[in-house]
Amino acid sequence: MLRFLVRRLGQGIGVLLGLTIVTFLFLHMLPGGPARALLGAKATPETVAALNRSLGLDRPLPVQYLQWLGRLLHGDLGESYQQGQSVGSLLAQRLPPTLLLVGTAVVLSLLIAIPLGVYQATHRNRLGDYLGTLGGLLGYSMPVFWFGLLLIMVFSLNLDWFPAGGIVSPRQSMGDVTARVQHLVLPVAMLSVAYVATWSRYVRASMLDVLGQDFVRMAEAKGAKRSRVLYAHALPNALISTVTLVGTSLPFVLSGSLVAEVVFNYQGMGLLFWNAAQVKDFPVLMGTVVLLGFATVAGSILADVVNAVLDPRIRRRSLA
Repeated sequence: MLRFLVRRLGQGIGVLLGLTIVTFLFLHMLPGGPARALLGAKATPETVAALNRSLGLDRPLPVQYLQWLGRLLHGDLGESYQQGQSVGSLLAQRLPPTLLLVGTAVVLSLLIAIPLGVYQATHRNRLGDYLGTLGGLLGYSMPVFWFGLLLIMVFSLNLDWFPAGGIVSPRQSMGDVTARVQHLVLPVAMLSVAYVATWSRYVRASMLDVLGQDFVRMAEAKGAKRSRVLYAHALPNALISTVTLVGTSLPFVLSGSLVAEVVFNYQGMGLLFWNAAQVKDFPVLMGTVVLLGFATVAGSILADVVNAVLDPRIRRRSLA
């Protein structure tokens, strides 16, 4: 198990390193650059060149990257060009609201998707299965930003049940519980619909595959109760692939949170990244990419470890 974990950690570090290189190059290939964004379109070339020298942006890209990587290894993500604040402190403020939003949406989606997928698998080709399939098709084919705007129009503007905007201050999300819940309802609903639609279909397919295997038929032939066959034998094996799906879906989960935060003005990591992209605030963009990339790699490794614990065959194949 230790060799398996070390191998996965090594792969994760390689992925993170490649991610930082690609992102760094792409950001610095954008026209205009941060100096032009800071000084405005009317700035003279001399002024832009002077600011580039002061920020160290006139050096070769490999030198800039190595300097940035060296600071990163010491925990220094730089300082925001626009806000004049360290990137680390900005991320520390915005990370808890995003974790709250994403974590709530993922947990709620799994609590709905797993029973729904099991129900559809055990009622295959019946009315409930057809309705679940139709709902899933609508859920993952509908643009999430459009669904968010629809939620605002119905539940905020027309019914006045929930606030149309998100948390005004990042710290407010960690304050009053009632206000936190009210501001979370619509963004969580927006994210959960797409996740439930995708994950429930996957659980359904996994359950159908497991229910057709010999060990399930043997348990039924021995007279085991239907509920025991489903929840003690079939479901644990079906969830192995579901754990992998959730882990590998983390990039899409985080990108969905960006859309939700922009639509609802929710002061989290996604909105921070969006605002930084508008003004070419490179340190904030790089810091956000690194943090989200780390979260994605960590989620993938955690899913692999959980699968290896649940099914030793996966661990043996990976070390072969």
